[in-house]
Amino acid sequence: MLTKCRTLKVAAFFNQLTALYANKAGSPTGLSIVEQDMRQVDQVIAQRLDSGVPLVGSVAQYIISAGGKRLRPVLLLLSCGALGYTGTQRFNMAAVVEFIHTATLLHDDVVDESDLRRGNPTANAKFGNPASVLVGDFLYSRAFQMMVDADSMRIMQVLADATNIIAEGEVMQLMNMHNAALDEAGYLQVIRSKTAKLFEASARVGAILAGASNELELACAEYGQALGTAFQVIDDVLDYAGDASVMGKNLGDDLREGKSTLPLIAAMQRGTQAQRHTITRAIETGDVGALDEVVNIVNATGALDVARAAAYQEAERAIAAAQRLPAGAHTSCLIQLATQLLARNN
Repeated sequence: MLTKCRTLKVAAFFNQLTALYANKAGSPTGLSIVEQDMRQVDQVIAQRLDSGVPLVGSVAQYIISAGGKRLRPVLLLLSCGALGYTGTQRFNMAAVVEFIHTATLLHDDVVDESDLRRGNPTANAKFGNPASVLVGDFLYSRAFQMMVDADSMRIMQVLADATNIIAEGEVMQLMNMHNAALDEAGYLQVIRSKTAKLFEASARVGAILAGASNELELACAEYGQALGTAFQVIDDVLDYAGDASVMGKNLGDDLREGKSTLPLIAAMQRGTQAQRHTITRAIETGDVGALDEVVNIVNATGALDVARAAAYQEAERAIAAAQRLPAGAHTSCLIQLATQLLARNN
């Protein structure tokens, strides 16, 4: 656990990297470098969502068209670009990882009883739990149908293993609901399985498509895992420091679901006995009525700074991994993505 806040060092690090990469001559602006590729991915998604069962298409299209950052397919495309692969299978595999991700969202929202995602009612709130679960199953199975098209046992292995580990992460999270004794190691195990694993697999598949060396494949995988971990830590920070109208979800959802996330773990480690008792009771009961009090404790103990510093460490690790890839516009964009992630507010 980070026991000492590195706020000044972290802020300086972020400012330096932003200046170095965001303003570097010839570096891409945002993710425009894969904008055309993403249009091709969207076409594949639209084609492969087609089903003879109307409800399947309606539910799947509803959640996919609701927006989102599409970070996982973007990582796959950027990895392909960084390693020189321009074949059409990059569009199919990018659609595959988006289908896997969307399936997890459908199942997550049912398990978590969520009613808002990306500013819209969740699919389960609109269509019901049975439809959401079954369409999630459809997306998983469609993704595996599409994997066969790549004619690569290595890609099948990576994505099958990732899907299995994601499911294990979901079960671990379920087992830890309302568990105020969860420590940082346990928290990281959950998010690296549940969230970061698909980031890791997406970047790794890009390297496999490119026929990259084992060293470059491992660099892509490490980048994805580190970026995915940072992404989830920041997401957990925003549940106590975000703006619901910007984030498109209800603040305090993590507390309602009894999730011990890093901001709460850090607050309990740094707080008084009374503060620890307040947070413990809120986690164990899912008492969102205590949200304001919990937020005050999280802020007073500097727990958000601790969590942000942990995310910065992961971003540093992602950047170091990306720097092992061949220099070029796509690699610069991977580095830039890691710095920009830390400024997200939704």
